[in-house]
Amino acid sequence: MSPVFPMLTVLTMFYYICLRRRARTAARGEMMNSHRTIESNSRTSPLNAEVVQYAKEVVDFSSHYGSENSMSYTMWNLAGEPNVFPSSGDFTQTAVFRTYGTWWDQCPSASLPFKRTPPNFQSQDYVELAFEQQVYPTAVHVLETYHPGAVIRILACSANPYSPIPPAEVRWEILWSEKPTKVNASQARQFKPCIKQINFPTNLIRLEVNSSLLDYYTELDAVVLHGTKDKPVLSLKTSLIDMNDLEDDDYEEEDVCGMDSLNKKFSSTALGEGPNNGYFDKLPYELIQLILNHLTLPDLCRLAQTCKLLNQHCCDPLQYTHLNLQPYWAKLNDTSLEFLQPRCTLVQWLNLSWTGNRGFISVAGFSRFLKVCGSELVRLELSCSHFLNETCLEIISEMCPNLQDLNLSSCDKLPPQAFSHIAKLCGLRRLVLYRTKVEIEDYDVIASMIGAKCKKLRTLDLWRCKNITENGIAELASGCPLLEELDLGWCPTLQSSTGCFARLARQLPNLQKLFLTANRSVCDTDIEELACNCSRLRQLDILGTRMVSPASLRKLLESCKDLSLLDVSFCSQIDNRAVLELNVSFPKVFIKKSFTQ
Repeated sequence: MSPVFPMLTVLTMFYYICLRRRARTAARGEMMNSHRTIESNSRTSPLNAEVVQYAKEVVDFSSHYGSENSMSYTMWNLAGEPNVFPSSGDFTQTAVFRTYGTWWDQCPSASLPFKRTPPNFQSQDYVELAFEQQVYPTAVHVLETYHPGAVIRILACSANPYSPIPPAEVRWEILWSEKPTKVNASQARQFKPCIKQINFPTNLIRLEVNSSLLDYYTELDAVVLHGTKDKPVLSLKTSLIDMNDLEDDDYEEEDVCGMDSLNKKFSSTALGEGPNNGYFDKLPYELIQLILNHLTLPDLCRLAQTCKLLNQHCCDPLQYTHLNLQPYWAKLNDTSLEFLQPRCTLVQWLNLSWTGNRGFISVAGFSRFLKVCGSELVRLELSCSHFLNETCLEIISEMCPNLQDLNLSSCDKLPPQAFSHIAKLCGLRRLVLYRTKVEIEDYDVIASMIGAKCKKLRTLDLWRCKNITENGIAELASGCPLLEELDLGWCPTLQSSTGCFARLARQLPNLQKLFLTANRSVCDTDIEELACNCSRLRQLDILGTRMVSPASLRKLLESCKDLSLLDVSFCSQIDNRAVLELNVSFPKVFIKKSFTQ
């Protein structure tokens, strides 16, 4: 028999062991969830009265539909008592995230996913809420008023945002989590998940959401925190604990994001030598590397502790060319970056979104990491990384000469002058500055410069640009004929009567996504120009227009065979009957008609 067959047999056994351990961990997680259900139903002493409180303040969030200078559709509506509940429908007094469904993943601007993202991390957005009193949580209720079902994870933090003294340690604990599930009803509901009991009081709650299965934007009205001032005593029923909960894997429950192993330094000299590594010594180096590509980052770090051979493979920089650290935001700190630093000298894609807040990552720690690992970086995701300051952007501009993709969305603590350093990044192909303090006085000037200098531009998001006019749009359309995606939602100074939208349709034949959200002046002429000139159109949002008829929409749907999303919410001429008739004629198109009660 050829020696390759025993090697493959051993290889198969190794892979089977990895899969079996993961399956056992998953099964144990289900039993622990059952155990948590018992805990959360425990009774408290009558002397330990329950405290019920609404959020006092919105501390942080990743995105919202509304404007920074308004309360409509913003996360700030989550503070205080409910404004809408128990009513159902689309209301401006609620909190709404920026995206929903899978439409954003199907746009030309969509970024490719990172490799090695843990399958249990599916959060897309978050909001953090501070409450008046620290309590031991007994329940968290989320009042959802429209298209519920986006919340997939609820966490509690040990830090008190109102304490004048910085905490020595900041802990995050998962109270409840679940995979994204489809909720068929769009009506309001009071979401009351069964939460886990924790051993510290909290007044800082974080909701994480995934809106990919929703048919429209989810709307949240308020969050209610129930808890006791003193730690509740479990009833005798909770002593019935499954013996599987007493396995040696208990460290995985405590390690909320799987990063504890990154915060410890492991030396290969401490690993046992052993007589040999069996058939692993005979396997090609590339084949072992390929196998290890299937492991998550924490598993890779654990495997590095088993033997010198696997330590060598697990520390190979080729394993870290794509490094997604966002799933581990709750534990990632300077020590973690220092530990990863020698392994990441070839990293090309790096995701540090949501990380480093509350002092976890320092400017010095971030700078040290990039000085060693920034030379090959092509893509850098830093969304909601509030540790960033001007020095950090200067370091990025100096240490990342090959950078093509930079995401600084919701880095709202960066001062305006910090963004001048971005000009040094000559190879940028994608730049995200959503919810930053970039100061722009005249958007027409910016549009003119883009039209003159960015001839190959494919996507542009000008959402809520307050003063761009038909002059800037004309410069943009004539200078960027390859545009495939253009978002002009909530740009109130654009008027169809100037011919700006018709001109866009004639000069941008490659358009696949066009958002004209909340522009009341969009009319049949604009829709007919799109039908004649933009046959590749896939997504169109004309929410709020009063001038578009069902007849022009039918022409558009007949011409644009690839159209998949058409939002006609609050379009006064498009009633439910018209939408129903269009749905019957064009069943492959998702035609959205929102409502308010």
